[in-house]
This record gives sequence, C-alpha cells and structure tokens, in this order.
Amino acid sequence: QAQLVESGGGLVQPGGSLRLSCAASGIIFSIYRMGWYRQTPGKQREWVAHISGQGSSNYADAVKDRFTILRDSDKNTVYLQMNRLKPEDTAVYYCNAAIVSGREYWGQGTQVTVSS
Repeated sequence: QAQLVESGGGLVQPGGSLRLSCAASGIIFSIYRMGWYRQTPGKQREWVAHISGQGSSNYADAVKDRFTILRDSDKNTVYLQMNRLKPEDTAVYYCNAAIVSGREYWGQGTQVTVSS
C-alpha cells in the first residue's frame, strides 16, 4: 500500500528557512515524479515544484530561486528546502507522487506558517 508521510513543517519568521521531508513507501520510488503542492483556506491547491526520477526539477515562479527540491533514492525521500520564506508562503504543503499512467498519491499535508 502506497504511503507518503510529510514532516518538517512549523512556524518560522519571515526570511527564515525550513526543510520539508516526504518519506515514500509502497511504491517503486525511482519511477515516480515527486512533487510538492500547497494550499491555503479557500484557494485551490497550487503546484510548487517537482522532480523527475532522473533528477530534473521545475519550480513555480513564486518560489524559484528560494526553494530547492531534492530526492534521495536510498531513503525513498523527497525534500523541499525553503529559504527566504515570506508570509505568503504560509500554507499546508502536500507531497505528491505521480507516474505517466495517471496514477498518483498524496500525503496528508504539513502546515507551514511564516509570521513574526
């Protein structure tokens, strides 16, 4: 049974950093594109970044040059390093695993709050 478990969220001051982790189990990690999405109350979930099984990454314009997505195949884990955080980055962050057939999985989400 596939499972994605996020961790690392919390409260941070503007300009600070956080690293989110997403541990995957029950899937062949290497064939899944791993991604991060975020959602705030009353808004649709928005894409943040993703990384292919080969390590190619893409970012939303709002986070480019501040966030970095990495994957560790030995640990079946994907990370989101978030630097220079802004209040508008406050959201619940979700991990996603997807393959071209359309199959995908979601984690339960982790709250990130950027506030002084």
